[in-house]
Amino acid sequence: MAFLQEDANGYVQHKTINGVDYSLMYRPTDLLVQQELNDSSTETEIKALRTRYSKYLYFNLSMSQNNKELLSVAPKNRTEFGVMVNQLAFGMGKKVHLFTHTTKDTLDLIDFIYPRMYGMGKATTIMFVYPRDEKQLDEDYLSFTIEDLGLYTGEVKFKIPTDKLKNEPKLSFPLKQESKS
Repeated sequence: MAFLQEDANGYVQHKTINGVDYSLMYRPTDLLVQQELNDSSTETEIKALRTRYSKYLYFNLSMSQNNKELLSVAPKNRTEFGVMVNQLAFGMGKKVHLFTHTTKDTLDLIDFIYPRMYGMGKATTIMFVYPRDEKQLDEDYLSFTIEDLGLYTGEVKFKIPTDKLKNEPKLSFPLKQESKS
């Protein structure tokens, strides 16, 4: 995880616009595999999980203001709070886009996950899941954009080098012997 969080390695990008901090991090396949494994797993289990997760691209978008979640600082009243909760929980599919550079093909969002932290986190973090299409990864980079969420930031854009997505880091997992039945 520390490797991914180092700016120099190219898996995370940061921007601050109008007091709002944005951070976009690509989550490699093996990081998702690791979350599902026990202390030791069989080679077959690891391969099955890698196959399942490698079909998709996973991005974590974190947004904060004054090192706090957006819902803790951005809404000025109950109405604004309700609108923002609804937008974060249900409307981000219409606000966030991933597309190719040259052909401007938009990748279809598969899903997004917004876990409510109820003010206990330092940022609002949402995971976005897109299909992995090798043809689209032939581009030099993909563009990830976030429309203005009512924070007066305008559209925020990140350029994601596709070589990082194609050559993602791999983890070594402790293996246990497979039982022969």
